[in-house]
Amino acid sequence: MQTHSLPPSNRRNFLTTLSLSTAALMVPGAFAEELLRTASVEEGPYYPDKLPLDTDNDLLIINDALTPAVGQVTHLSGRLLDSSGSPIRNAVIEIWQVDSTGTYLRARKPGAQYDANFQGFGRFLTGSTGEYYFRTIKPIAYEQRPAPHVHFAVKIKGHDKWTTQLFVKGDPGNAKDSLYRNIHDPKARESVTVEFLPVPGSRIGELWAKFDMVMGYTPSA
Repeated sequence: MQTHSLPPSNRRNFLTTLSLSTAALMVPGAFAEELLRTASVEEGPYYPDKLPLDTDNDLLIINDALTPAVGQVTHLSGRLLDSSGSPIRNAVIEIWQVDSTGTYLRARKPGAQYDANFQGFGRFLTGSTGEYYFRTIKPIAYEQRPAPHVHFAVKIKGHDKWTTQLFVKGDPGNAKDSLYRNIHDPKARESVTVEFLPVPGSRIGELWAKFDMVMGYTPSA
């Protein structure tokens, strides 16, 4: 497993730079026809019952700790759009996933094995172009779920919470995973299947993944 560590003094600057770089690549525009809506997938039982002290968008470092989480560093970003292709800003996007031992934050128990350095949960408020960014680890499979995945929740004022799950494109566990198989429409399945690609020039094997989410409504201004 790859690990990555940044000096505490550079951590926030790193996140700000990455977020701004992501936003610069994502220019909002109009679409000629309605976009394919991202498939909704159930929340599952492991949404944290108690949020961690740190709920920012860097799941690898808790507060200003020096020891990073174990796992393959992944820069996960995308845009939140309505069905016409317009960006949705000021939406709260939350993610949660297992650590390198296959343990959710909610499932941690005293004396059990888990990565105490993995935040396990993060939040991001979308900007003017609907962009979001997280630094996390590449998801892994665990006993109950053969398909590696990341849980997403989108919270928009005036609307019910919306949830989905991101799956890794090409992972052999997808074909064995009941939730993935239950997405019968090929286009809907494709909407939640994302390629994880190497970051050019990374010396530690970092990955990046782009996951745009399209909602089925247009939020009020």
